[in-house]
Amino acid sequence: MLTYPGTINLPEATLDFLAALLTDDRERRGTWRKLPARDQALLVLAHLRNGDTYTRLAEGFGIGVATVYRYIREAVDLLAHRGRTLLAAVWTFAWTRNNFLVLDGTVVRTNRVRAHNSLYYSGKHKYHGINLQALMDPYGQMIWISEG
Repeated sequence: MLTYPGTINLPEATLDFLAALLTDDRERRGTWRKLPARDQALLVLAHLRNGDTYTRLAEGFGIGVATVYRYIREAVDLLAHRGRTLLAAVWTFAWTRNNFLVLDGTVVRTNRVRAHNSLYYSGKHKYHGINLQALMDPYGQMIWISEG
């Protein structure tokens, strides 16, 4: 098997931020993981930014596919809990001088679909996906994003 170095087009501060979140969560819960928090953060960012598959990440980091899944779920849940609620987003808007918000949505393609499941199928886009809605201020700053 051949290996190669790869890059992720993100600042180092993003990796440090996620690694600190993971470290704090591990200390709070008193748990440990096979990979250090910084490596777990790198694994998660490689998946989220580059779309690396679980299998490739498992081989690259020397862990199992199920472990990759758990690491990604854990980090995404931590990030999701840091986000604002819709009510908090509306209150944030109320205290600004902006007089409008932009609500827009997109269908994010998914690759984990059960057989004969039309629940997440988009007839307009002709693929399975999850609908995400976002509120933006007039300057393009995201204020809120819905759950998938």
